[in-house]
Amino acid sequence: MAARGFRQLAGTCRTGCLHCRLRLVMEMQRITPVVSTIHARQICYTQPRPAVSAIIAEAKERSKREDYEHFRMKEYREADEKAGKHTSGDDYLLPHPVWTEKELKSVEISHHIPECITDYFAYYTIQGIRGAFDFVTGFNRSRTEHKWVNRIMFLETVAGVPGMVAAMVRHLRSLRKMLPDHGWIHTLIEEAENERMHLMTAIQLRQPGLPFRLGVIGAQGGFLVFFAISYLISPRYCHRLVGYLEEEAVKTYTKCLRDIDAGCLTEWNIKPAPPIAIKYWNMSPNAVMRDVVLNLRADETTHREVNHSFANNMRNPHVHNQFKPGDKAINADQCRHTGPCKCKV
Repeated sequence: MAARGFRQLAGTCRTGCLHCRLRLVMEMQRITPVVSTIHARQICYTQPRPAVSAIIAEAKERSKREDYEHFRMKEYREADEKAGKHTSGDDYLLPHPVWTEKELKSVEISHHIPECITDYFAYYTIQGIRGAFDFVTGFNRSRTEHKWVNRIMFLETVAGVPGMVAAMVRHLRSLRKMLPDHGWIHTLIEEAENERMHLMTAIQLRQPGLPFRLGVIGAQGGFLVFFAISYLISPRYCHRLVGYLEEEAVKTYTKCLRDIDAGCLTEWNIKPAPPIAIKYWNMSPNAVMRDVVLNLRADETTHREVNHSFANNMRNPHVHNQFKPGDKAINADQCRHTGPCKCKV
């Protein structure tokens, strides 16, 4: 029966060659063959006759080698973990940076000098928003753990908006114009998810009350409408705006680290890091809150570099995205547009 099956599959084969056996096994396992019948007839009389188990193993190995970008198998996820692009956490999380101790300590405060009226408008928009927010919350006066947790939670609820809005607009434009997006959408979605994980980490420290949640709803709704309309009008302005926003975030987390080291937040030197943070950044089980803040600051540095680069690339919308999801961009010299910041934290 097997020999008859081989002859039926290969047409002229009477010896049961490697390809005929492989095609039969593929047919039995509903695996589509990738070699044509004509090619099979050419190699029928030149191949040895291996065992069926070897053929099955070869077919499984061929299927195993198919590397899908977004549906990664275990071995590909493990390779990404070693490269610092993914954690061993939940499979639904997108690739994201996992920082080394050296990288965490090498973060620098940098500033993109405005080059045009769009840049100036974005810069002063962020400066106005930060100044008003600091004044209302009394952040420039005494800073306690309660104030720090509230500030981090509030900022991260808003910071997760730009990436998702920009990705949605670019996705719809790609569909509408029937043109590729050159890899921007994935990076923007990963940025939004990364900011959301910052929030998920912060709420492990304190559950906000009803007034805080109502404030978040109002701020998020207002910023969503503002950013969506602005992105439809000027994507360059929006990415520059987010770049300056992330500059302020790096300053904020640097100030938090200084408060910890100065003794204003001594409990964060000994307070254990939330399990979700340890899992997400692949930190040591003995990590403390200071380590969490270091990782938060490093993530914001990457967002700063990515968005300033996107703003520069708006002049050429067909340029490919140089930052894939999970890539690190931590040093100021990785992007030519940045330089050391002389302003105070």
